[in-house]
Amino acid sequence: MADALGTQWARAGHEVRAGSRSGGLREAAEFGTDAVLLAVPYGAAVDVVAGLAPALRGRVLIDCTNPVGPGFSLLTEGGPAAAERIASAAPGAHVVKAFNLCHVDVWRLTPPVFDGRPLAVPLCGDDEGALDVVRRLVRDVGCEPLNAGGLRRAALAEATAALLIGLWVGEGADAQAIAPPLEYAG
Repeated sequence: MADALGTQWARAGHEVRAGSRSGGLREAAEFGTDAVLLAVPYGAAVDVVAGLAPALRGRVLIDCTNPVGPGFSLLTEGGPAAAERIASAAPGAHVVKAFNLCHVDVWRLTPPVFDGRPLAVPLCGDDEGALDVVRRLVRDVGCEPLNAGGLRRAALAEATAALLIGLWVGEGADAQAIAPPLEYAG
């Protein structure tokens, strides 16, 4: 995710720095002015963020993790969303849930447009300034930002990811087929 989105953002003119397990996480978290993308397995996310908490204070932190476990189960079921847990581990960071509904290969498309329609990216967050930053980053990869509500609604985005991944990977189903066009939605 970091490579795919970072490459797109660099093409759009943003300066990008990546950190990895082997080092550079703090330097990447402190780099630049736009945002920090948290692109680690969910099982490591809270610990990684807690270790970087001082560097993340006041920063926009984009959470693209998915708390999906065996059998495409939701690992956070019955408790706070992964994004809320991440926000608790980094007090002072402005967490926005985004970019979690698509496989990494979708983010390598330039731009991700399907049937002539740009991909919509749901955003969940509580800080309007942070949401503005992420909206710009969404547009910079050729997508449309979609307001999905506050960070408390991130649990819905995470559950949607578990459902979609299970349908796509587990069943080989065309998950797009579950949503009718807008004119039939209500």
